[in-house]
Amino acid sequence: MVDDIDDDTVAEPTKRIPLPQDMQALLLVGIFVLLILYTLYFAAEIVLPILFAFVLSLLLQPSMRILTGLRLPRPVAALTIIVLLCGGVGILGFALSAPVTVWIAKAPEGLPRIEQRLRIFKQPIQEMQAATTKVEQMAAGPVPPVATVAVAGPTLSGHLFSGTRVILAGVITTIVLLFFLLVTGDMFLRRLVEIMPTLSNKKQAVDISREIQSNISGYLVTVSLMNLGVGVATGIAAYLCGLADPILWGTMAFFLNYVPIIGPLSGIGILFVAGLLTFDGLWRAVLPAAIYLLIHVIEGEVITPMLLARRFTLNPVLVVVSLVFWYWMWGVAGAFLAVPMLATAKIVCDRIRPLMAVGHFIGVGPQG
Repeated sequence: MVDDIDDDTVAEPTKRIPLPQDMQALLLVGIFVLLILYTLYFAAEIVLPILFAFVLSLLLQPSMRILTGLRLPRPVAALTIIVLLCGGVGILGFALSAPVTVWIAKAPEGLPRIEQRLRIFKQPIQEMQAATTKVEQMAAGPVPPVATVAVAGPTLSGHLFSGTRVILAGVITTIVLLFFLLVTGDMFLRRLVEIMPTLSNKKQAVDISREIQSNISGYLVTVSLMNLGVGVATGIAAYLCGLADPILWGTMAFFLNYVPIIGPLSGIGILFVAGLLTFDGLWRAVLPAAIYLLIHVIEGEVITPMLLARRFTLNPVLVVVSLVFWYWMWGVAGAFLAVPMLATAKIVCDRIRPLMAVGHFIGVGPQG
């Protein structure tokens, strides 16, 4: 594998990309990054609504330009966009609430049915569990009796109330901040340019900001349109397979497709379980998940490279690492934000000379 890399490929990046020389400064930067990550982990309730507001503002920039081009005042245009967005999400949530409730209620009752469909895998799993238990008992030896202590934790209603309060506060914060981001437009960029000491610094700040707005906004709009296509195709496939509530499955596919790899894999598992709960034959139960997998393969291998290859060339290994890391940090919300944050980091690093090596590592060079 190393032999396939010619001398020109090795020599060219070394000439063009400066590497950091001051190890003490590099160490201080590493410590600073760790402190930031530590803070972000514990400040998730504050940071996540702010990040989602910035991401949504980039996603809605094309709509904002259209409405302001029709000579609507910026506050009116921003309020119109937010009302339409919240109204659409509310109507969709209300329409899907009944099917979701039905499927959640059906899941516990369908466990025996799922077990019957998967009985061919039951015996090997039981044999493996018995062997594992026997090995653990032989290694542990006799176990002395241990006194058990019951600890009373928060009730289920307490958990639900706390979670609902946090989510509601985060949604309100995101909506309010999104409104002001749409209204103010380039105010942050203007203030940043004003405090830059030299003309070259001002040009660099404008270049980075414009690049982030253009590329990330274009990426989010393109991905949203592709996800909409995946959702429509999944809904049609579910309807043709005879699976109830095709709008629910199309909506699920739309949102899960924002999370690369993890989202589609979760969708395959959910559709497989839904098929087991609906159909008698195993092959027919597998069909919705198999068609969804085919749709995702076509989207991931044909459509996505064709539409996004020129805009983003991120290292796929780092994409997976970023997904895993931000999911560990912030859960599902972190997985949604992982790719936009990685793309933003690449844009910034590519335009700051000491960080160009990091930007080159995040990206993928042209394939020969």
